[in-house]
Amino acid sequence: MMGFMSICKRIKVAAKGALSGESLRAKATRGGAWLGSGSFAEQVSRFARNMLLTRLLAPGAFGAMAIVLSSSSLVASFSDVGLWPAVIRNPRGGDDSYLNAAWWMGLGRAIGIYSLIFTAAPWIARFYEIPDLSMLLRVALLSILLDGLISPRSKLAQKDMKFGRWAFISNGGGICGVVLTIVLSFVLRDVRALAIGYCSENAFRCIFSYILFPGLPSLKLDTDAIRDLLKFSRGMIGLSFLNLIFARADIFVLGKLYSPAALGIYTMAVYLVQTPSSFLINILGTTLLPAFSHVREDKERGNRILSEVSSWLILLGLPAVVMIWQCGPSLLTITYGARYAAASGALVVAAGVTLLNTLNSLVTSLFYAAGRPALHRRAVAASAVIMIIAIYPACKYLGLVGGQAAALLAIIVSYLLQLDRAREITGLTIIRYGKVILPAAMVSVGSLVAIFAVRALGLAIKPAEDVAICVAACVIAYVFYVPMLMRLEKSRNVKAPV
Repeated sequence: MMGFMSICKRIKVAAKGALSGESLRAKATRGGAWLGSGSFAEQVSRFARNMLLTRLLAPGAFGAMAIVLSSSSLVASFSDVGLWPAVIRNPRGGDDSYLNAAWWMGLGRAIGIYSLIFTAAPWIARFYEIPDLSMLLRVALLSILLDGLISPRSKLAQKDMKFGRWAFISNGGGICGVVLTIVLSFVLRDVRALAIGYCSENAFRCIFSYILFPGLPSLKLDTDAIRDLLKFSRGMIGLSFLNLIFARADIFVLGKLYSPAALGIYTMAVYLVQTPSSFLINILGTTLLPAFSHVREDKERGNRILSEVSSWLILLGLPAVVMIWQCGPSLLTITYGARYAAASGALVVAAGVTLLNTLNSLVTSLFYAAGRPALHRRAVAASAVIMIIAIYPACKYLGLVGGQAAALLAIIVSYLLQLDRAREITGLTIIRYGKVILPAAMVSVGSLVAIFAVRALGLAIKPAEDVAICVAACVIAYVFYVPMLMRLEKSRNVKAPV
């Protein structure tokens, strides 16, 4: 008991030191706390929504909506030029003229994207043989226009690492959209509720952005700012399309090979790990991009930030992957219902993919902060090529698992290439970086041994008991190993404070 109290005391002291002051670490930690709190609230609401809607709506509704979102991403990917990362990293990013230029460029892009989607919607519906798909595309993807209309000054909250208001806009809008989706699902009882609810999220974000950051953009455009934005954007050209191949190729192929119901079961299973991971990636990107930008001239400091954040992500994520591996069917049964347990294999592989993708995003933020997004593009291109080659045979012969099996192979290659490219920015070596994996591996092995030991006693019978046992095993492993890791982290910080 005394040992546990000592651990809690050390955590409290460390948290107080990290949150106070105006150092880069303190600002990043406070920003992460704001975004983490908002994201947690939003994720809880989304999780509750999904648990409810999988019992109200047929799986085919989720399959159709997955095609809607993937088709939107396909069109949007051709014109993504990274306007807001350019604003955040540029010293002039806070100027009204710079924000104004970025807003008008972003709005023009949004109008062009929606026009293409509106025109292509009937052809997409015929290709997938889903008559309602055309209407769903045109309604749901009004969200693209609404995203382009968000107040430009709201982006200053990210640039200045003051994330409380941004969390209210981003996560508050998401939560309001989730609530509206639930209400509409009881009224409409079909996929239209998902489409309208998805669109409403960006509608609420747009409204909140002008409440907290009032002021309309001016019609006067700064040509120097436009040239500067386009210069940065050259390194971004093609990145979104290549990322789309990795992120959405499984939906396009599975949607053609299998029924909307099967795709819906697959989609909801994979989203169980992808949704929290995507929000974690957004939080990390929002906080680390300005952090890396502040220290881009100090290579060693950048290395320490990257290694420290990666070590904690692996420590928390790898045991979770082990837990999902051991209780995937039970977890899906409890969350969505027994019929969704058919996608447990895809869920397990997706858990590994999301962990690697989250780690990969940290290196991407490093590249963006250095103003060299082209380094990221090379790794993404490699993953896209692998997906193109592997996705169809994997889905055809492995079924639903195949979509994530191809993604796992692609992300492994991309991750290793990104780490190798990081040497050009900070001099980081893969061997040095690899040392952060060892502590997490110890925790994961410990949790796995605990799960096997309990399973050998035959205690896991019902799904709820199975999940509870796996969670308890992870907690036990953390209790044994985390104190040791905190001591190691403390000794490293004493030698080389970040």
